[in-house]
Amino acid sequence: MERIYLDHAATTPMHPKVIEKMMEVMNSTFGNPSSIHAFGRDSRHQIDLARETLAHSIGAKESEIIITSGGTEADNMALFGAAESYQHNGKHIISTQVEHHAVLHACQRLEKIGYEVTYLPVDETGRISIMDFRDALRDDTILVSIMYGNNEVGTIQPISEIGMLLKDHQALFHTDAVQAYGVEKIDVNESCIDLLSVTAHKLNGPKGTGFLYNREGVKIIPRSFGGDQERKRRAGTENVASIAGFREAVIIAGEERTAKRERFGEFKDLFMKKLTEYHVEFQLNGSLEFSMPHVLNLSFPGTNVESMLVNLDLAGIAVSSGSACTAGSIEPSHVLVAMFGKESERLINSIRFSFGYNTTKEQIVKAAEETAKIVLRLKK
Repeated sequence: MERIYLDHAATTPMHPKVIEKMMEVMNSTFGNPSSIHAFGRDSRHQIDLARETLAHSIGAKESEIIITSGGTEADNMALFGAAESYQHNGKHIISTQVEHHAVLHACQRLEKIGYEVTYLPVDETGRISIMDFRDALRDDTILVSIMYGNNEVGTIQPISEIGMLLKDHQALFHTDAVQAYGVEKIDVNESCIDLLSVTAHKLNGPKGTGFLYNREGVKIIPRSFGGDQERKRRAGTENVASIAGFREAVIIAGEERTAKRERFGEFKDLFMKKLTEYHVEFQLNGSLEFSMPHVLNLSFPGTNVESMLVNLDLAGIAVSSGSACTAGSIEPSHVLVAMFGKESERLINSIRFSFGYNTTKEQIVKAAEETAKIVLRLKK
């Protein structure tokens, strides 16, 4: 039985070229990047090349890239680092109800130590209202953290509009771009972004590496202390092979982004078309207009998410749910709760399908057909 992986929003398989580059670096480049001898300089060169590529990918300067262990560290560094640095200007922060837990839990921690956080609501497509944002913005707001694209339903927030509204305000603008980076074209200057978080494993790079874009002049208090790595902003000997692999993944993503976006959009249409052909009832969670092309979240009325996930897995199809399934109970997705309310049936019957570079049209057809059969069987 062919196994079909449609959970690329959770993590992606490493691209063969990324693995090849990492093996090459692991075999030949082992020096400590902080050492001044030739072995150290070789390692430093790999990091410098990566930093140049990462910066170029979002229209930033090389000095504005802080290499991290991934998106969670980047989010935490941005929120705690900025909140601590600018608390003399106020203690009000604006975020949303649909952020990744790396941001939500950081905000909740900040509330416990004296900060005030406004969590903006979203509409049924998962988007915030610019009017709500304007109303929430205060003179003592020091930080705004709103994700670029949602990891569960794919909805893209009005990032450029938010950035423009903050252009003449003291508040810093952070966006968690973990799910959008590599798929969406991002320019930190055009969107007036001050801080931006990214991870490598969402775009066919290695797990355990990422970066925080930190605009020049924006001060953040470090979260780790030790050596002088990353311009004294993040201590610790760098993971050279993974950073080199990250660079390779970013180069590939940049070259293939346009074609990939078009292909993923076709996959979305094809998947829903096939379900319709089987007379399967479903509802789209999110938006087709303001959405990342690789994430498709669907609600199947009359089904149960745990049964769906088990049956799809038995059919060889790996997907995920907006719900965290535990032994005998379901903790509803905070994203779907924000979109539809606590009483909505969608909380218990929604499935996320997400596509990647090695997803084929044949796999989409097969997965849609199997999904249709399972839904029809479960509803009997």
